[in-house]
Amino acid sequence: MLQTVTTPAEVRAFTAGLSGKRLALVPTMGFLHAGHQALIAEGARRADAVAVSIFVNPTQFGPTEDLARYPKDLDGDLRKCAEAGAVLVYAPQVATVYPPGFQTSVDVERVSKGLDGASRPGHFRGVATVVTKLLALFRPHVALFGEKDYQQLQVIGALARDLELGVEIVGVPTVRDEDGLAMSSRNTYLSPQERAQAPMLSGGLMAAEALVQAGELDVGQIKKIIRHALREGPWKEDFVEVVDAVTLEPLAQLTPGRPARALAAAFLGKTRLIDNVALEP
Repeated sequence: MLQTVTTPAEVRAFTAGLSGKRLALVPTMGFLHAGHQALIAEGARRADAVAVSIFVNPTQFGPTEDLARYPKDLDGDLRKCAEAGAVLVYAPQVATVYPPGFQTSVDVERVSKGLDGASRPGHFRGVATVVTKLLALFRPHVALFGEKDYQQLQVIGALARDLELGVEIVGVPTVRDEDGLAMSSRNTYLSPQERAQAPMLSGGLMAAEALVQAGELDVGQIKKIIRHALREGPWKEDFVEVVDAVTLEPLAQLTPGRPARALAAAFLGKTRLIDNVALEP
């Protein structure tokens, strides 16, 4: 039976009662979809119990971003957590996570630069701080994050290693709709016409992946095919980049045996969509 708690004391009571069982944690901002359920299901495969946090973290939003209108559906989230195999949901209030006098933040320097880090100043500081708090509170054996937010995944992996938190950080492949669009809570912002055009982003990335598999190593050509897909619709590019899969350093040329990643972010109307694919020449 799914248990819902709202305070750190209740979380500690839960973890104390696990009696040595292996714990998986899935941090989320709620408005769950099949991608989140895949994280929970993978956690259930890797651990004896899965806990989910649902918290719209204000410190990772910029002043002009969508904090006030970020979608919420706690009842639906609880149902989806139970269906996927979670046993606990932690849904704290903002004042619980950031009480009066809170003054600590976590910066992960190198992998936070560029890409979303450049487009959303302060975003990864907010992410790293709240995730560090959650990992310190739950002390899980494994924590799971989606590969759709690929830079975030690398940031969290780095902080867990650097701070010796003793948790395995696992990236779970992006879950997509039938037309290829990466599942995201923000997809609900799209109008019907925009939703029909949204798969152009994933289509461009998959075309780039196919180009690399056919032997292309020149990053300029790879980025060109992604941008061509975006020019077919009413997109406003934020960034299109090809980077080292671990360090996130931009590449000019792919090297066989060196995994890379193509990442893109673009606005479709007022909605900012992100996606990425692995490039393995």
